[in-house]
Amino acid sequence: MNLTRRHTLVLAGAAALAPAALRAQPRFPDRAITVLVPFAPGGIADITARAVGEHMARSLGQPVVIENKPSAGSIVASQAVATARPDGHTLLLMSNGNAVSVGLFKKLPPYPGGDPQKDFAPISTLGFFDLGIFVAANSRFATLKALLDFARANPGKLNVGTIAPGSTQHLSAKLFETVAGIDTLVVPYKGSPAVLTALRAGEIDVAFEIAGPMVPQVQAGAVRALAVSSDQRNPALPEVPTAAQAGLTGYGVASWNALAAPAGTPPEVMAVLGRAVREAVASAAVRERLGKLGMRVQGSSPAELQALLAGEIQRWGGVIRAAKIEPE
Repeated sequence: MNLTRRHTLVLAGAAALAPAALRAQPRFPDRAITVLVPFAPGGIADITARAVGEHMARSLGQPVVIENKPSAGSIVASQAVATARPDGHTLLLMSNGNAVSVGLFKKLPPYPGGDPQKDFAPISTLGFFDLGIFVAANSRFATLKALLDFARANPGKLNVGTIAPGSTQHLSAKLFETVAGIDTLVVPYKGSPAVLTALRAGEIDVAFEIAGPMVPQVQAGAVRALAVSSDQRNPALPEVPTAAQAGLTGYGVASWNALAAPAGTPPEVMAVLGRAVREAVASAAVRERLGKLGMRVQGSSPAELQALLAGEIQRWGGVIRAAKIEPE
């Protein structure tokens, strides 16, 4: 057989195998995508995941299923995603709770290393939002100053409600204690609806909660907002002062949500997910739905999300140390 004929046969054989090779690589996604949310239904993380997931489902041509797995420090959902098959079909609704956990726990579960910077492949941020300091409509506290005056005069008598320990809400309440120089009783609940129920029933005096989902309660006159946590007023609550404007200088907290996949997810799959997420957060429907909750909807590149996570780990570690919170 001459050299030319041999090369022709090799090329012909490769061409014959090419369709089979292409068929061996399934289209992504080839089934439903599950997004694990480390918080209970009804909160801002859950609402965000569902709004973005609905848009992603249409663009990807597969269902996006939201599964709630609330736990302290987002550990249960994070572990499930970090140990899932890295094929893009299992994602994590990441938040600054993942950054908080690094400083809040002495040793995170080995999933595989308990390091959110190594265990996950960042996809994109979804948005940023403020927290609010809320009281019941019939509360004796008309202002943040009145609440602080009571807490300082009655150590341990002010009952503060938040969601699970290790959450941004819980840590923001502990930071509030430190900055204000007060001693309170912080009571954790399983989810945001439970916090609201406790506040309205008088089981707690004040609640630290994401501002957006509480806006309808404020508008309906069921609760009152004494302040918002960031350094600027929330557009959904323009009449509510910041904590600094209300007299508590040095206190500032904001939160964020993002999507991440297990580490090792193929680049081509990450690219598909990234496009779908950024299309979702850029859509008018998603921006309007989440904007009504006071959320600043914003996508990012994987590198930008990775940098945000690293910065937040450092920031919240400093907050935890300053608040003298002993890692569990």
